[in-house]
Amino acid sequence: MKTVPLYIGGEFVESQTDQWIDVTNPATNEVIARAPCTTDAEMRRAIDFAGEVFKSWKETPVSERARVMMRYQALLKEHHDDIAEILSQETGKTFEDAKGDVWRGIEVVEHAANIPSLMMGETVENVAREIDTYSYIQPLGVCAGITPFNFPAMIPLWMFPMAIACGNTFILKPSEQDPLTPTRLAELFEEAGAPKGVLQVVHGGKEQVDILLTDPAIKAVSFVGSVPVGRYIYETGTKNMKRVQSFAGAKNHMVILPDADKQQVVNALVGASVGAAGQRCMAISVAVFVGEAQEWIPDVKEALAAVKPGAWDDKGASYGPVISPQAKKRVESLIAQGEAEGAKLLLDGRGCEVPGLPDGNWVGPTLFSGVKPEMEVYKEEIFGPVLACMEVDTFGDAIELVNNSPYGNGTSLYTSSGGAARRYQHEIEVGQVGINVPIPVPLPFFSFTGWKGSFYGDQHAYGKQAVRFYTETKTITARWFAKDAIAETNFSIRMR
Repeated sequence: MKTVPLYIGGEFVESQTDQWIDVTNPATNEVIARAPCTTDAEMRRAIDFAGEVFKSWKETPVSERARVMMRYQALLKEHHDDIAEILSQETGKTFEDAKGDVWRGIEVVEHAANIPSLMMGETVENVAREIDTYSYIQPLGVCAGITPFNFPAMIPLWMFPMAIACGNTFILKPSEQDPLTPTRLAELFEEAGAPKGVLQVVHGGKEQVDILLTDPAIKAVSFVGSVPVGRYIYETGTKNMKRVQSFAGAKNHMVILPDADKQQVVNALVGASVGAAGQRCMAISVAVFVGEAQEWIPDVKEALAAVKPGAWDDKGASYGPVISPQAKKRVESLIAQGEAEGAKLLLDGRGCEVPGLPDGNWVGPTLFSGVKPEMEVYKEEIFGPVLACMEVDTFGDAIELVNNSPYGNGTSLYTSSGGAARRYQHEIEVGQVGINVPIPVPLPFFSFTGWKGSFYGDQHAYGKQAVRFYTETKTITARWFAKDAIAETNFSIRMR
């Protein structure tokens, strides 16, 4: 049985743990590897090594750090399809979907290769009489990332390349459900010439996460995952005086006005709702049909009925299985609950079968209409190929519905009206808004953020701010947290 190594001190080593987690292929539920629950001693070694390496890495010229990222993005592109195949086999994603996962991560590494311009400070002369101010961007220390199963390439690549390029060192704790992809990312990072110890990769569950959240050597933590875990990460990390950014759950709405292009709406809804088996925080899980647009629901049903799940290498498959039998059971339970609560089940994905793969975690496309805000199928983030249709009379009703949601990750509006588009952008209480765009995910040089219950913490987890006063005789330094630096910002005020 293949075992997943730890990556500590620049070496891939087998854990000495006696606790292992099975890694399975979701299309067959066959065990393909075992991931270790990293021991306390191994966690200590990873944290200590990262802290020691930081002392020299922070002094490395920013141009040298950028060159590591330039070599890394080139290697990621060279091995793009190989990484996607590993990703497909441990997540169940179709090959095309997996390639997109990898590519979106590569885009972040490309951005990290431009780090010198992002690390530039600012200077203003004569902020007061004969006093000039200088600001410097400086690294913070040892940072940690805790990543989910659904994007095992993209989300780790959101985190460690940017943090390391800024001069920090990084400890990655990827999902125990698909650790093979992050391990391959670490292998290529080493091949790119990254110094030993700037990146550590550990594995496990809550026990290992708690060490990262409580150890005083960890200065900042990034997390992507569910709402309950996101709250726990934020509360525990900040209680231990860490900077935390915690991306949590979502219930993303697409509002459809009658003046929209019907075929464009139908096509967008199908891909945005069941693509990646609905296992993405930016999936559209609620379609809000306004007025006469409600007549298009049968067209959505027809299009969804033609969509079929399948194995990663099946070119005819639109999406793969959900990640685990437990996930399948939860999705099917929520489908049953929605039906019991009175929603009209137009397509039922329970009992889905894929020829030749009887043991996979398959859920077929599922469509509800007549969904009400009090129903669990609306309130819960299902994280499966399930679309809930809601019907309202006016555009104002739709805006009120979306704004009353406790989540605010992403939303879309489909319309041909410029006025309606501006009103939606202006009035909606959601972090990311797409106009005739089904999944409004920004490129790396923009912030990715949700509002309300979709995000907790600081957008710039890897930074803090300092002020330094210079006189002719002595230096006094004061420090505090701030929100506007990608790394530590050092303000120097010189009295002339």
